[in-house]
Amino acid sequence: MFPALAEFIGTALLIILGDGVVASVLLSRSKAQNGGWIVITSGWALGVFVAVFSVGRISGAHLNPAVSVAMALTGNFPWASVPAYIFAQVLGAMAGGVVVWLAFLPHWKITDDPSAKLAIFCTAPAVRCAPANVLCEIIGTFVLLFGIFCMKGASGQLPGAAVYPIDLGALGALPVALLVMAIGLSLGGPTGYAINPARDFGPRLAHAILPIAGKGPSDWGYAWIPVAGPLVGGSFAAAAYAALGKF
Repeated sequence: MFPALAEFIGTALLIILGDGVVASVLLSRSKAQNGGWIVITSGWALGVFVAVFSVGRISGAHLNPAVSVAMALTGNFPWASVPAYIFAQVLGAMAGGVVVWLAFLPHWKITDDPSAKLAIFCTAPAVRCAPANVLCEIIGTFVLLFGIFCMKGASGQLPGAAVYPIDLGALGALPVALLVMAIGLSLGGPTGYAINPARDFGPRLAHAILPIAGKGPSDWGYAWIPVAGPLVGGSFAAAAYAALGKF
């Protein structure tokens, strides 16, 4: 119960800070309005650092269904724990979206663009092309998971060494945050680098349910891509790392 609760809290923190920086940049009359892509990728990276550092010692700080599934596929995380983790991650992401809506409450009605409001909660492609969009998410999540596996292996803390394999203090959380920033800067342009099904699906649910002033549709036609792509990419990363004989 406590690891799943930690996943809920950690994922909520991730979304509060990650979606929060997007809201700061996009919403009208925010002091950070028009801050740009560097601000957004930096805010997301710092959000990852805070979330992983906060709950890593309790749950392993998966904070991402792609991580939980990849670890289970390699036998380094119990399949029986995967549903509880994913449920907690999605619910935490949804809760984080609600908090962001509350934090910026006066700004929604003075922001005219519905697509900007949706972008605060979830991702959308720069060029809508489903095969290319899925491929981009697969690549981004492959880099994320393979990078995490290699970082932990290089530190002597192999994934799977414990039930909650990504047990990280400050020194472990920082490389993961830098990895996420690198992915955002280098691969985030085409799709907004969801690289995490919960990060996209939970806040998208919040956008659909909340009484956000002037919001448009939640773009459910695209919603499967930031779910399927990361799950496939994470699974490929686990297989690739396992092929190196590291697990």
